[in-house]
Amino acid sequence: MGARQHRHRAVVGGWLIGVMCLLITLDASAWERVRDSAPERYTVVTGDTLWDLAGRFLHAPWHWPELWQTNPDIDNPHLIYPGDVITLSDCQGAPCLSLSREQQVVKLSPQMRTVPRREAISPIDASVIQPFLRDHRIVNGDPADGALAYVVAGNQGRLISGAGDSLYVRGQVPTQTNLGIYRPAEAYVADDGTALGTELIKIGEARYVRAEEDIAQLEVLSAHQEVRNNDLVLPLETPRLSDEMVPRAPRNELSGALIGVPGGVRFIGRLQVVTIDLGTLDGVQAGHVFQIAQQGEVVSDPRSQAPLTLPSEVAGTLMVFKPYDRVSYALVMEASTVLEVGDQVRTPPR
Repeated sequence: MGARQHRHRAVVGGWLIGVMCLLITLDASAWERVRDSAPERYTVVTGDTLWDLAGRFLHAPWHWPELWQTNPDIDNPHLIYPGDVITLSDCQGAPCLSLSREQQVVKLSPQMRTVPRREAISPIDASVIQPFLRDHRIVNGDPADGALAYVVAGNQGRLISGAGDSLYVRGQVPTQTNLGIYRPAEAYVADDGTALGTELIKIGEARYVRAEEDIAQLEVLSAHQEVRNNDLVLPLETPRLSDEMVPRAPRNELSGALIGVPGGVRFIGRLQVVTIDLGTLDGVQAGHVFQIAQQGEVVSDPRSQAPLTLPSEVAGTLMVFKPYDRVSYALVMEASTVLEVGDQVRTPPR
């Protein structure tokens, strides 16, 4: 009986030691994600982005949600404002990041009755993204099918029109709102021939003047390019970056490719917008981060002389900011070399 109890205690003791060793290993692994230079406290300043903050503390910014601790005393701790303080702490042996915010006390006077609304920091550089969001969109199927109307002629028979000109469109357009004039650009197609979507570029904006039957006259309010016959009239989009857009890795193992660069540029660098062949139907969401990998060099096997492709090399990271059904717009956040259309994208390591 004594020997059996001794063996039982030895087994339990070994199991506990194993669990403790595992926990220590997990904690050590978690701390390896934190930069040696990470500050214990950091006060957010105007111009910071969420990606900047994550990179200040972590080697891989997409691990941010795993270390982020919400504060129940703050209405929405995911919104971070200039003046907020980010603290790096030890939470039961693992690193964690938390937020503290001073409550502003405002003394009202007859001369001051309102408090200016503070703007939360952007997930990524809004100055790069917002103009792009206004002027680019992806549609499924034939772009003409979803258009309100199409341009049939300029004033006095002109073939092209610009800001201040009148033009004529065929279709049904609303009378009380400004409209967008778009032109189909890139048609994205998968390797197997599946249509992924067509990119539309905004040419300008116009407003309703008058109509007879299905022919309406519009005044061009602004134009980035000349408006031409057959350009499409669509409702304007007013997209904005989601406040909930947090850099994070997709839950599933996904792989795809860079399939385009709006504007037709071939070589790609940091802070350039790209299109990838993964979308919401694949589970992609705004804020998802992907690694960019380039195909390895092809060499000759020294024994067989057969061609041999070396393993792919990590070349950068990108973050999705506007996903559509089958494609997504993303911003290149890091690039260690010149990127190209055709480079691979994949879920980053955990």
